[in-house]
Amino acid sequence: MRNAKWEMRNIPGSLARRSTSPCHFAFRTPHFAFVLLVVAPRLAPAQALPLLPTPVPVLALATAPDRTVWAGTYGEGIYVLRPGASAWEHVAHSSDSAAHSISWDFVHAFGFGRGGEVWYGTVGNGWGVSRDGGNTWTNWELKQLGPEWQYVAPNGIVTRGDTVYVATADGIKLSFDRGGTWAEVTDSIGATTAAHVWGRIANQYVLAIAAGPDGSLWIAHLRGLARSRDGGRSWTEYPAAERGRALLVNSDGTVWVGTEQGLYRFDPVRRARSDVSRSAPVQALTRTASGSLQIDTLATPHERTPTDTMVSPLRHTWLARPIALTDQPYIDQTYRYGSTMGGNFQQHQGVEFNNPDGTPVHAIGDGVVVFAGPAEQGSNTVAIRHDRRLAAPDGARYLFSTYYHNSVLLAKVGERVKAGDVIARVGNTGRATNDHLHLEVHASPYDSVTLIVDPNERYPRYTVNPELWITPLPGTGVVAGQVWDADGRPVPQARVYGLRKPEPQETPYAYAETYGEHNHPDPAYGEDFAVGDVPPGDYTLTVAVSGQQLTRRVRVKAGALTWVEFRPDAH
Repeated sequence: MRNAKWEMRNIPGSLARRSTSPCHFAFRTPHFAFVLLVVAPRLAPAQALPLLPTPVPVLALATAPDRTVWAGTYGEGIYVLRPGASAWEHVAHSSDSAAHSISWDFVHAFGFGRGGEVWYGTVGNGWGVSRDGGNTWTNWELKQLGPEWQYVAPNGIVTRGDTVYVATADGIKLSFDRGGTWAEVTDSIGATTAAHVWGRIANQYVLAIAAGPDGSLWIAHLRGLARSRDGGRSWTEYPAAERGRALLVNSDGTVWVGTEQGLYRFDPVRRARSDVSRSAPVQALTRTASGSLQIDTLATPHERTPTDTMVSPLRHTWLARPIALTDQPYIDQTYRYGSTMGGNFQQHQGVEFNNPDGTPVHAIGDGVVVFAGPAEQGSNTVAIRHDRRLAAPDGARYLFSTYYHNSVLLAKVGERVKAGDVIARVGNTGRATNDHLHLEVHASPYDSVTLIVDPNERYPRYTVNPELWITPLPGTGVVAGQVWDADGRPVPQARVYGLRKPEPQETPYAYAETYGEHNHPDPAYGEDFAVGDVPPGDYTLTVAVSGQQLTRRVRVKAGALTWVEFRPDAH
């Protein structure tokens, strides 16, 4: 912004900035978690929303041309508020195919066609459209899409006339006939498997998409920004280091870009950016009826005193990260170690790093390759026995790491590798629904490869939480702890709420699940849950045990572990 003068004023629930330039801004900090925002994107200024019938994280909120409000949630499907209605309707996935329901209850994108179509996108199971106001749905999911295209970007659906663009972690799917046929915009690797390539972009992992009033199409991907002026056929690339989380195109051709660090304005003619705000992570950008820019930000934690927890050094973060910081280094927060994604899947034995096909996979520590080949359901897999061992009260543990679903294996059995060596490339081989690396860490009392990689074993005996072993992302810490019932027994699959993590927005954090019977506490900690890469600050954590709500205040410090315990007799 040139020569803009800013005036600060406090508004309940938000921070507003007014500029003497023609642009106006309203900053809102939603409480991302368990209540529906009172003011929604693109709602009339005086319109208020009733609370949802159940407390659930809201991932997407949009208003259709007929003024119907659509709310996408984390695990509870869609809630719909019709004009003039005082209560929400609920739209959820059904296993009954005759119901023509939505494909998945984790919804974080909406789009609206000029023929009354309502499009929705999910975290991990494709997208769909309703042509009758949400009563029945046509879906594109695993059966139609295969093991790609299923992770839609947050707010990643835009429409123009009869054309719909769906931004995903594998590129853009577009249809010129309201879903009758589909074409793809992807990168050079994605083009090798895409059926109908319409355009090429520098990186297929799309983070955000927006349509401009001048007919342009903008996206943010892992390598920066890109603009198309011909419906996605050709693109101009603008490299950038920061991940774009939200986009809004201005009438003068410039574009607002929201990031984890704040907001900037990009001028494609000058290829120059102007920082407007270096503050909280931006969640969404919308324009109000008056033309002002509305910015939704994620609340950041601040230190308060006192807290109910102990902060101590990490005990064994000996291992590096398997994906470079310059690629997509964030762990998928929807399916972490021990997670069932709200009871939808088996107890997870590792962590996921969603990345484009072909992304380099790095060894997380020094050691010897002890397995390289097909494992469970043909997953191309590498296993490394690391040089270091863990001293535990019941004896030393051998340390192994395993890397699943690769497209190409570059390491061979018997080879010595160093931390950081490229041993494979990301793919979707085996039992996978998208391009990603599945990483496991094993702390085994036995030097046995068959106990670590067994195609017939769904639950290896000695997996531990990788987030307690790999180095946290720069400037972040780790939270771990235990949840007990009144009889002193660990509570399985309890949901621990309260932490906030801005990234990865495309697979967002909502809560931690305590371990079930197929997961294993770390020998050095004995935890029931652990969450890495947590931004520093103070948080209030809650968990329900036998109908009792337990609360703890925790402090997170960079490079350290915060330990917390929940017991019914101590809250």
